[in-house]
Amino acid sequence: MVRTVLSDRPGHGSMMSRLDELASRVGAEALLVGDRVPKQYSFDETETQGVRGEPDAVALPASAEDVAAVMSWCYEHDVPLVPRGGGTGFSGGAVPIEGGVVLSLERMTAIRSFDPGLWRMQVEAGVITSDLKRRCRESGLFFPPDPGAAEQSQIGGNLATNAGGPHAFKYGVTGSWVTGIEAVVPPGEVIEVGGPIRKDVAGYDLKGLLIGSEGTLGVITAAWLRLLPTPELFLPVVAFYPDPEAGCEAIEAVLAAGLQAATLEYLDRRTLEAAGRSFPGGVPDEAGFMVISEADGSQEEAARLRDELIEALEPGALAVRDPAPGSETEELWRWRDGVSIAVTAQRGGKVSEDIVVPIDRLAEAIVGTLEIGRSHELDTASWGHAGDGNLHSTFLVPPQGEELDRAEAAMVELFELAVSLGGSISGEHGVGWVKRGQLQRQWAPAALELHAAVKAAFDPKNLLNPGKKT
Repeated sequence: MVRTVLSDRPGHGSMMSRLDELASRVGAEALLVGDRVPKQYSFDETETQGVRGEPDAVALPASAEDVAAVMSWCYEHDVPLVPRGGGTGFSGGAVPIEGGVVLSLERMTAIRSFDPGLWRMQVEAGVITSDLKRRCRESGLFFPPDPGAAEQSQIGGNLATNAGGPHAFKYGVTGSWVTGIEAVVPPGEVIEVGGPIRKDVAGYDLKGLLIGSEGTLGVITAAWLRLLPTPELFLPVVAFYPDPEAGCEAIEAVLAAGLQAATLEYLDRRTLEAAGRSFPGGVPDEAGFMVISEADGSQEEAARLRDELIEALEPGALAVRDPAPGSETEELWRWRDGVSIAVTAQRGGKVSEDIVVPIDRLAEAIVGTLEIGRSHELDTASWGHAGDGNLHSTFLVPPQGEELDRAEAAMVELFELAVSLGGSISGEHGVGWVKRGQLQRQWAPAALELHAAVKAAFDPKNLLNPGKKT
């Protein structure tokens, strides 16, 4: 698999002698060097794939001005700068592959403005996802994006990858809920784009470029978010099927019936084998595929939609269940949040990719994932956001050994499969380091040239998260 690569940049070896200058700009307490650098800043969730770096320093800014000071110093001295949120990414985007300075936004946790009556909030990049959602709930409001690792992930990291989650099917990804951002761009300037406004077409969509750019164009330091009143009721529906074909046929039936479910999730047979023993109520022995849907809205709307979902999902199903609102529903989603952990525990590690295909090609992608795994003699599973055609195609592997190399080769075939079905190499985890060079499978040369030109316009020295998003 991918191994650590350290920098050969000119001047890299003499960087340590200049870090005192950076400390004077941001404060010695905000700069960790040498033995003071904790190990966790060297990796993210791709560590089991062998992806690690070695930062020369870790900066802990407390303000956008601090971020600007760090970036300015890096630009003056040609030092790589790697932005970092909660370190929960699956693409190696926060790993300092070329050394340099890791810019951790963990101290920027202020909620700068909260206007419940206007359904809006301005938060700094280091705010934890679960804390943000809790503050909204306490005021009767709802921030729909729900990417995984909510107790660790930060809103800045979610914006950097434009993260999704189960409720993206109805409500969209994180960027859909952003009306304005504050960011620091090279060589160290603080800019604001948009704001507490619902509409803005005054210029090119710089906000959209920065969101999802994985820290390669600039560093998002704060964001204005739009919110919604919390739906009165959430009513899930769970259905089991013998195989992916039957399950995907049921998913398409939900769409054909015109039902706007809040979520449409799926889990395949191997995933159920890994996680099913802890599923509330148990999994039927014959089940090879699970669909999790959810109705939300007012009590009347949610109840009606739940009944319609049951009707659409019943044909061909082995069983259909509708957990009660409250504790049963909460238990279901806690279980779903733990699926990735349960899969990883099977072999001690996993290589997982978030490919996307048109929803009418979902069954082909699920079966194709299994075929690729078999061809490389790998234990294989998939689950994901069926309504978005977003698979987490996964090879279960031990933390070390030659299976990692086989999984790397299988990964490339997954990307080929996704593109051949009219899809994408990434739906919500980003390109980062582990998918470097794969964008060319999906885009024409002219599009790749424009992509590179955007990078050069924002970051002409290629110091922001170098090697990522390419």
